[in-house]
Amino acid sequence: MRGGRTLVPATRREPGSATRRWVPDGPFDLGLILGPLRRGPADPAFRVTPDGSVWRASRTPAGPGTLRLAVRGGAIEAEAWGPGAEWLLDGLPSLLGGDDDPSAFTPRHRLVHETHRRTPGLRLTRTGLVLESLVPTVLEQKVTSDEAYRAWRLLLRRHGEPAPGPLDRLHVMPDARGWAMIPSWEWHRAGVDDKRAATIVRAARVAPRLEEAAGMELPAALARLRLVPGIGPWTAAETLQRSNGAPDAITVGDLHVPKIVGYALTGECGADDDRMLELLAPYADQPPGQRHRACRLILLAGHTPPRRAPRFAPRNISEL
Repeated sequence: MRGGRTLVPATRREPGSATRRWVPDGPFDLGLILGPLRRGPADPAFRVTPDGSVWRASRTPAGPGTLRLAVRGGAIEAEAWGPGAEWLLDGLPSLLGGDDDPSAFTPRHRLVHETHRRTPGLRLTRTGLVLESLVPTVLEQKVTSDEAYRAWRLLLRRHGEPAPGPLDRLHVMPDARGWAMIPSWEWHRAGVDDKRAATIVRAARVAPRLEEAAGMELPAALARLRLVPGIGPWTAAETLQRSNGAPDAITVGDLHVPKIVGYALTGECGADDDRMLELLAPYADQPPGQRHRACRLILLAGHTPPRRAPRFAPRNISEL
């Protein structure tokens, strides 16, 4: 298997839990790989404990499950709880970048080359769960990160369920029916406007069809998600970066990313989507396309343009 080998299959360790030990076939950085899955420092579905373990709560096709990951001697030791435990352990290599092929990537810019050299453990995660990535991405549409993280936190704590396993205050998100049944005043209470709430409800009602996108090639997967009104290119790309580990799912329509890419690669300020795509064109020709990977490396470099305007202020939706 590209990306690693399994030393021990999923085995029962104690009642209610299962374990698996997995060794990647090259450098890996747990924080870089799983970082995009964390929706803010207080994400109810993601926790890093003082011993360095990473905990995730997921709604899998088999039901809710909790996964704990720890690095031990160059290997990943995983333990899982709940009805979704075996599903999570079966998908462990994919989650940690085992389906990703970093060797297909060739840096074409000095800054990208340097960041690539400094982050050999970067792999692209593949969760295989579309709705899990889609809902928080919709919540992030046209609002500040703090607003989106607050909404995700409140909705999971109020409408999700306690995650299986021993860790307190970890929550599994609602299932598709649960999202569709959230009343309007609860969205409002979480600071979510009608447009974003309606998009999530529409997506939840066709969730089985959207989940099929996890097994599709990128163009077909993008097209499938965009059939839902309210899901545009930005939302579709941000979702598939996580659910599919798609190395060419480039984010367009973002307020900041084009400006950062333009400034980092050329020193120019004010780049738009067209200019960003022009600069990243050399990575589109690297099979199967590597523009998202290149963009991640650029963002990790931390070369941001000087701020010329005040921060975007959070909105009070009751005043709209």
